[in-house]
Amino acid sequence: MNRVPPVVRLRVPTDEDAVAWHRVFDHPEVMEFHGGRSAGLSVYEELTARQRRHDAERGFCLWTLLDESERVLGFTGAQPWEREWGPTGEIEIGWRLGREHWGQGYVTAAARMTLERVRDAGVPSVVAMVLPRNTRSIAVTQRLGMRLADVYTAPGSEQEAHCYRLDL
Repeated sequence: MNRVPPVVRLRVPTDEDAVAWHRVFDHPEVMEFHGGRSAGLSVYEELTARQRRHDAERGFCLWTLLDESERVLGFTGAQPWEREWGPTGEIEIGWRLGREHWGQGYVTAAARMTLERVRDAGVPSVVAMVLPRNTRSIAVTQRLGMRLADVYTAPGSEQEAHCYRLDL
């Protein structure tokens, strides 16, 4: 069955989006692969500010994901992988969606828009770092045409992380 992709819009995160992200991500299932518990508002205030800088400097960031009624659903976008392990220096595509919006095609539609935008910004390839248990995100990488390229072990946790790659 071919589903019509939902209408989505991406925008550079605003100060108000920090509050919206804090609210929409405040669910244990959403945070399962992101530390396991909700983050404080200050984390999202710093994150949205950093994304505004990324957009100004690079032409891409983790954009706020909106539906056709302008409701904040989460974020989708790209940013440099800045950890000292894994695909250091590469551009990682990523997404996070409020639990009530899962399974409706929003992330895949927004991730496809992200790929177009980063390609237009001159990025030659992207990676997605996904934990092997995160089957929903793995499915998105597959719908985008990404392939498993590397497996890393996160220092300290000894947790395996899969690196999916796509040449643009």
